[in-house]
Amino acid sequence: MRFKERTVIITGAGSGIGRATAMLLASEGANVMVTDLSLDAAEATTEAIIAAAGEATALCVDVTQAEDTENMVKATVERYGGVDVLFNNAGIVIAGSVTDSEESGWQQTFDVNLKGVMLGCKYAIPEMIKRGGGAVINTSSMNGLVASQAIASYAASKGAVLMLTKQMALDYAAQQVRVNCVCPSDVNTPLIRGFIDSTPNPRATEKRLRDRVPLGRMAEPEDVAQAVAFLASDAASFITGVALPVDGGVTTM
Repeated sequence: MRFKERTVIITGAGSGIGRATAMLLASEGANVMVTDLSLDAAEATTEAIIAAAGEATALCVDVTQAEDTENMVKATVERYGGVDVLFNNAGIVIAGSVTDSEESGWQQTFDVNLKGVMLGCKYAIPEMIKRGGGAVINTSSMNGLVASQAIASYAASKGAVLMLTKQMALDYAAQQVRVNCVCPSDVNTPLIRGFIDSTPNPRATEKRLRDRVPLGRMAEPEDVAQAVAFLASDAASFITGVALPVDGGVTTM
């Protein structure tokens, strides 16, 4: 089992990519700290893991709050003895161009998508260093690589996540902490469903998202979870600073 006796923290693990990754890593032997803004969602994921004979603990965490994030890491260390992998996955998307955007929504997007990554790393990386190294995986987006219409704050925040990933990969390489990010295309998650439903014509939006993928379908959370598991594993021991598209070929065009 690739993650036997390793401890993983996952943010936004109550649904979508985070939940799929928590389930996968737990099935491969990891102790998983399942965190989400919704405690009910985190507990549902945890219960599913335990029902499948895995090990997990649920915790309510607001990734935009330093105290919450520091307590997340402290609770993980107290329960499991340390931190080996951090998957910064919590995120939001608010539709709109720059001229359509409200300042409050812009700030909220950056607080969750970018500040949340920074805070998670600020408190988890020192614990990884104590154990001789570790792996951080951040959820960026294909929109950290290429633009799409009317998601200005999201694209800008995910581009920043990508560059922060590269910066941290360089800063902590000597301590054997690898930092990479995944760049998914649109994934069949509650987050994307909410975005689709917020547009004027949801049916047309969903068709447009699906039709632009060369592989001809929207990604499933498990597609991204497999990429995260690879980057977190020893199979990727010489990979750091990478932005891995998981996009069905969208960014090849």
